[in-house]
Amino acid sequence: MNDVQWKKLIDVINGNSQETIPAGFIIDSPWLPEWYGISTIDYFTNDRLWFEANMKAVETFPDVMFLPGFWAEYGMCTEPSAFGAKCSFQRNGLPHADKIISCVNDIDSLTLPKTETDGLAPFVLNRLRLNRTKIEGIGHSVRFAAARGPLNIASFLMGTTEFLMALRTDPEKVHKLLEIITEYTENWLRLQKQEFPTIDGILILDDIVGFCGEPDFKEFASKYLKRIFSAFDCSVRFFHNDADGKGCSSHLAEVGVNMFNFSFLHSIKEMKEWTGGEVALFGNIPPRDVLASGTPEEVSECVKAAFAGTEDKSGIIASAGGGMPDGVPTENIRSFTSALGDITSSPS
Repeated sequence: MNDVQWKKLIDVINGNSQETIPAGFIIDSPWLPEWYGISTIDYFTNDRLWFEANMKAVETFPDVMFLPGFWAEYGMCTEPSAFGAKCSFQRNGLPHADKIISCVNDIDSLTLPKTETDGLAPFVLNRLRLNRTKIEGIGHSVRFAAARGPLNIASFLMGTTEFLMALRTDPEKVHKLLEIITEYTENWLRLQKQEFPTIDGILILDDIVGFCGEPDFKEFASKYLKRIFSAFDCSVRFFHNDADGKGCSSHLAEVGVNMFNFSFLHSIKEMKEWTGGEVALFGNIPPRDVLASGTPEEVSECVKAAFAGTEDKSGIIASAGGGMPDGVPTENIRSFTSALGDITSSPS
């Protein structure tokens, strides 16, 4: 993100009025390689192509905030790999991390990874190091330390069904697992901040939170997320959960979140009510069925409908109800931003 976009993001979080609703998207490996015309494996392994794909996005859509911006990542594999998960990569397609915990007793032998050396994390940092001069040369900076959330990482290490079952059958073991994962995540975020002082934001992505009702969120997620969002002092604390968000939404400000990307199944109006207006909102049209698969006209209509019942449009960045999926064409993004202009230029 460049300085102008960063200032606008901070203004939105602080509730300052905007002439128009800003547009922003979370972009990474599901969308960028295909959109740029390269294979996923080339995107992951070639620093030049990775940089050029991201640069093409910011040049093509200069009025759109792309978060976290020049994101060095390996799909869902970065954090699980540090714990020893086998990661499988395809030429085109997202990588997969195999589980390493076959029964809850395996948690007792789990050890804390070293962030500087273990798994794919060192490659993430080195990609940013190698490209830092070029990123800053086009007026952008590394703004976010990013990580998957503790429940998300746990679900890869155990398997999603097995992890969710263990919340009921072995809660003490689950807490032990989440303690280790949280300590690793805190260390990983701090290492990113240490390497890149321009970082002033934390991005945590954890859809498994959306599989938990409010009681389970309070027991198994709240305190760990609070620690993670307190890993270092920063201006933006951005949480992504595009599964069900009702159980967590009223607790987000308490755990330190000040911006939330949530499911398109919840309306902007509902989420403003559930968060008490204390959290900036990042959404909210269907990413796959509309933004990727719809026509430009359908995208425009959906954007207008999403904000039609929202009188207070402060504290909002218009986006998808989730990250940018694969297959979103350029014309649909242009239609999205054009529709925002129609909304905000109309009398309220």
